[in-house]
Amino acid sequence: MGDIGNDGGRRWLFADQLGGHFLDAPGQPVLLVEATSVLRRRRFHRQKAHLVLSALRHRAAELGDRAIFARVRTYREGLALAPGPVTVCRPTSHAAAAFVAGLPGVTVLPPRGFASTEEEFAAWAAGRGRRRLLMEDFYRDARRRLDVLMDGDEPAGGRWNFDRENRRPAPREAGLGLPPPWRPEEDEIDEGVRRDLDRWERAGEMAFAGRDAPRAHPATRDEAVAALRDFVRHRLPFFGPHQDAMLAADPVMAHSTLSPALNLGLLDPMECVRAAEAAYRDGRAPLASVEGYVRQLIGWRDYMWHLYWHFGPDYRRSNALGARTPLPRWFDDLDADAVGARCLSWALAQVRDHGFTHHIVRLMVLGNYALQRGFDPEALAGWFHRSFVDGYDWVMIPNVVGMSQHADGGRLATKPYAAGGAYIDRMSDFCGGCRYRPDRRTGDDACPFTAGYWAFVARNEELLLANPRTARAARGMRRLADIDEVRAREARRGDAPP
Repeated sequence: MGDIGNDGGRRWLFADQLGGHFLDAPGQPVLLVEATSVLRRRRFHRQKAHLVLSALRHRAAELGDRAIFARVRTYREGLALAPGPVTVCRPTSHAAAAFVAGLPGVTVLPPRGFASTEEEFAAWAAGRGRRRLLMEDFYRDARRRLDVLMDGDEPAGGRWNFDRENRRPAPREAGLGLPPPWRPEEDEIDEGVRRDLDRWERAGEMAFAGRDAPRAHPATRDEAVAALRDFVRHRLPFFGPHQDAMLAADPVMAHSTLSPALNLGLLDPMECVRAAEAAYRDGRAPLASVEGYVRQLIGWRDYMWHLYWHFGPDYRRSNALGARTPLPRWFDDLDADAVGARCLSWALAQVRDHGFTHHIVRLMVLGNYALQRGFDPEALAGWFHRSFVDGYDWVMIPNVVGMSQHADGGRLATKPYAAGGAYIDRMSDFCGGCRYRPDRRTGDDACPFTAGYWAFVARNEELLLANPRTARAARGMRRLADIDEVRAREARRGDAPP
C-alpha cells in the first residue's frame, strides 16, 4: 500500500462513496466495481440490494467513458481491470479498510463524507479533563468549529439543544397532516437491477430478506438533492417537537428519510446542515426543529462514525450484559404476521415492506424488545445491517452494540434504553388497538414490553443499582410482589413471538 496521500491516480469509488466530494477534480477517472460476492455474503433486504446496485449503475451511467465499470465476482477481479495507479478514500468498515490496505498499487486516502475529521475528533477526545466521550460535548465542539447555528460565540437562541421541546407525543387522531415524502421514479436501470436480482435468486446464487417494492430512496445525486429540498420545505419545520413519536398510519412523520442517500455518499452532511440552517435564518423553520436535525448530523452521525474507529474492531464483540440469546427465526425472517403485539408487529412489517423505520422505532421498539430478551448484540447489529437500506457496519455496530443494547457497559450511553409498555403507550397510538395492556405485567393480557422490562431489570439488578440513572428502577423492582411470576412467565415464553 502506498502512503496516505494523493498521487492523482484513478479513483476507486465504493458503492457508499458515490458523491462528487469523493473525487479531487471534475474530470478524474473512476473505477466502479459491482462485486456479486458482497451480495452472496449476507442475506440482505431485497430493497437494500436494489438500492445499492441501482445507485452504483446510475453513477456509472453518469460518468460514461470516465469510468471503468467492472461487473465481476470479486473486488480483486475488478481492480485488475484498472490500469495504472489507483487511489481510494478509506472504506467505511474495518474489514474493507484492512482489505484495501493490503492491496498493491492502491493508495489509501483519508475518509470523506463526514463533518468532522479524524484529527478533529482526536483533538476533542484528548481534551483536558475529558473523562468520558459524551455526544453532547462533541456536538457543542462541532457547532463551534463548524460555525453552525452560532451567533458569535453563543448558540443561536441562547441554548445548545431543545430536547425537552422535541419529545412530545404526536396528535393521535389528526396526525401531523404532512404531505408524503419525496419519492423517485424508477427507470430502465432499476428494471435491469430487478431482473438481475430475480435471476440470481432463482438460480440460488443469492437469498434476500424482506419484500421487493418500487425504489423509495435516491439513487442519484440529482434525486438526493430533490429529496433534501423537499424535506427542508415541507417536513423540517415540523421535525422537532414530535421526532420521538410514533404513529401507525404515518411511518415517516416529519423525518427526513435522507440517511440512505447520505450513507451512499450522494449527499454531504454539511450541505444538509447548511440547508437546514438557512431555513432557520430565513424564517422558514423554527430553531427547535432545525437544531434537532443538525444534532443528528454533526452530532450523532459523526459521533457514531468516529466511535466506530476509536473503539476498534473488537468493539462489536462487547457483551457486558452477557446477552446470548440467538435471534428468533420469526424476528430474523421479519415475520410480522406471527407477532400479536401491535407495536412490534408494525415495526417488523415496516422493515419487511420498506427496509426502513425512523430512529425511535429502531431504538424503543425493535432494540428495546431485543434488549429485554437478551438477544446476542453482535448478531442483532448484523440483522440491522442486513435489514435496513441505510445499514452499514460503521452505523450499526455503535448504534446497536453501544446505544441500543448497552453491551459495552456504558462506554457510549450512560444507561440502558429499556422501557415498558407505558413509554410506548405515551409516545404512540399502538396500544389502543393491541391485544395486550401496557399497564399489565402478568396475566393473558400482560404487555410483553412491560413484563420484559421488569424481567430485564431483575436479571441485571446489581448493574442497574450501581448506576445512578437506573438505581431507582432496580429498587422499584424489589418491591414488586409478583416479580418471580414475571420472570417465570418470560422464561416460559422462550423465543416464541409475543
